[in-house]
Amino acid sequence: MYDARYAKWSYDDLPIIPEEWKYVVGKEKKKQFDLLKKLMRDERVTAVINACDAGREGEAIFRTVYQMAGCTKPMKRLWISSMEDEAVRRGFQELRPGSDYDGLYDAARCRNQADWLVGINATRLFSVLYQKKLNIGRVMSPTLALVVKREAEIGAFSPEPFYTVVLEMGDFSVSGKRISDKDEAKQLLEACRGETAVIKEAGTKKKSEKPPALYDLTTLQREANRILGYTAQQTLDYLQNLYEKKLCTYPRTDSRYLTSDMEPGLPELVRITAEAMPFAAESTIQPDVTRVINNKKVTDHHAILPTKNISRKQAGELPLGERSLLELVCLRLLCAVSASHEYAERTVTAECAGQLFTAKGKETINPGWKALEEGYRSGSEKNAEKEGEKEQRIPKVKEGDSFPVSSASVREGKTSPPGHFTEDSLLAAMENAGAKDMPEDAERK
Repeated sequence: MYDARYAKWSYDDLPIIPEEWKYVVGKEKKKQFDLLKKLMRDERVTAVINACDAGREGEAIFRTVYQMAGCTKPMKRLWISSMEDEAVRRGFQELRPGSDYDGLYDAARCRNQADWLVGINATRLFSVLYQKKLNIGRVMSPTLALVVKREAEIGAFSPEPFYTVVLEMGDFSVSGKRISDKDEAKQLLEACRGETAVIKEAGTKKKSEKPPALYDLTTLQREANRILGYTAQQTLDYLQNLYEKKLCTYPRTDSRYLTSDMEPGLPELVRITAEAMPFAAESTIQPDVTRVINNKKVTDHHAILPTKNISRKQAGELPLGERSLLELVCLRLLCAVSASHEYAERTVTAECAGQLFTAKGKETINPGWKALEEGYRSGSEKNAEKEGEKEQRIPKVKEGDSFPVSSASVREGKTSPPGHFTEDSLLAAMENAGAKDMPEDAERK
């Protein structure tokens, strides 16, 4: 297409940098393209509305077709984040000039051309140098490097044993520091048996945990992988189906907040969502919608939300994958506008046989948004999220109190290597790659 000599891969031809970018319509798309071209050139048509996906790739698709069709008629842009009838009608009432999105198209072209340049040149370079085909990509290769590095760390890791002495003191237990020598741990165990432990420090702090922010696509893909076991592609496919069924808003968003103009309608959306979700049936939600409003953190699209079309009957009739994902989206909305989780954290330090032992415990004051999470977990048929050991409840004690050691034991453990990447942890690593090497005010997308 560019030059016949490029059919043969040669080191001497590199780098390949087109002076003019060329596009070809695929055979399977030619019929549809010809129809669009005919309509665009129809003299009865005075303007063209771009109703492709409201995002970078949608913009690129429209502009490429528009240019290849040789169309010069005025462009209008339909920009919506929901397929609900009301949202579509409002979008057509608020059509914007196509030129307002020239920058978005430039960004799409920049990405497409960067992918092409890196893929074509680097793949040919490494394939020629190593005498076998090696695919190189702008995103693929750095991601592969992350995986290779992690696997090398796991392979080089040597687990080391450690031992912890645990003292039972009636209603609670305390643990000593990790000890690398087993005989030393046994000696401490024998020294503590039958002895009395004295409280050296005791304190209680009231703490709160804010609700999580709403989902953007990447965060939802990570959560769906961790909780439901879905791949990133499965999550996107299910979410796209929900969008087309008018049950969720636009999926490909990188924002976790909403705009202020959405605030008046949020209480009703929260009410409808709570009524549609079985896990929220017994919850009383006093929504604080201001938690999810931040105009500065919304770019092209707001966070992912369920729509007002949702109902318990309709949700129950969805295929399992879509229903499970919709429940996650609904759960996150309800959690995000609920009260903070409040709890008291108690810490205790005791002394026995000249060594210090510690314990930590939590006591819930106000479950807040975590009550919804607990309701979801208890009612979910497929919950791959494993709960850790429950925190022990520590009674109120004060400095100087003494407790007889009712029993003592040595727990053996081993240091663990870094975990193999899951889609959840790999997406997180990709999202944060290079963060330490960039200035704090840098925009990372």
